[in-house]
Amino acid sequence: MSQPESAVADAQAGGRSGQEPLAKLAKRYGLRRAIARPRFPVYLRQLWARRHFIMTYATSRNVSKYNRSALGQLWQVLTPLLNAAIYYLMFGLILGGHKNIPHYPAFLLTGMFIFTYTQRTVTAGAKSISSNLSLIRALHFPRASLPLAYTIQELQQLAISMGVLFVLVVANTGEWPNWFWFMIPVVLLLQTMFNIGAGLVVARLGATMRDLNQLLPFITRTWLYASGVFFSIQDKVVDSAALPQWVANVMYLNPAASYIEWMREILISTHNKQFGHHPPPMVWMSCVFWAVFALGFGFWYFWRSEERYGRG
Repeated sequence: MSQPESAVADAQAGGRSGQEPLAKLAKRYGLRRAIARPRFPVYLRQLWARRHFIMTYATSRNVSKYNRSALGQLWQVLTPLLNAAIYYLMFGLILGGHKNIPHYPAFLLTGMFIFTYTQRTVTAGAKSISSNLSLIRALHFPRASLPLAYTIQELQQLAISMGVLFVLVVANTGEWPNWFWFMIPVVLLLQTMFNIGAGLVVARLGATMRDLNQLLPFITRTWLYASGVFFSIQDKVVDSAALPQWVANVMYLNPAASYIEWMREILISTHNKQFGHHPPPMVWMSCVFWAVFALGFGFWYFWRSEERYGRG
């Protein structure tokens, strides 16, 4: 009798008599669970080995998302533009949010495009596991591939939106790009690192908390209002509301606000020395901190439940 057949026979006998636990039998014969969580470094190597699958899956989702609509891929740009137009009408003109902010259209669009990238990544990440249960149960692969693919999908859409944003910023400010624009990829890289980590965290939560998708719209809407998307944090919080400076500082440390403020500093503030909107240096430190912390914690937190995804 071969070793596998002997192991099966012993397991059946042990299971019936209860003389030897099945876990001990498996260890004695060198057997392992079919789907077991690998060590963290091994898990990261497995993800890297499937990088082509992740990219292909993200691109295919991007292409198929709008293939049945008349305008197709244009909705990637039209959606944030229409949102920005509504916010400009309500908060910029009716509520007077454009006061004391030169180049307000560029100011608003920068905030909308950067925030939308993070918002959509988090929302998509929350559904990345629950929406792909058939794929998870049919194939064995690192489950983090799915939240990663969703983040890359949103990054691909952001690339189109940023091209439109550059044109609008130049048209609104009347200035051409300068050397500071070379910092744009750095900001987007840090924001993408944060988005990956945040997407992994909500992906694990969304796999077990069925009500998370119902709560996320309220959470992201509150996050939108607290991130200074359509107003200057310093102007509204400290100058107008007369609140202490530390309140504004706490809002600046909000990760979404940090990436928005740094991008505005690059695209708008450097064009006009009298722009009057210069975020404190802690904004740049906040961007780096949130990127590193979210990425490390997100991978670790998601990896801890690798064996549970798709079960139950």
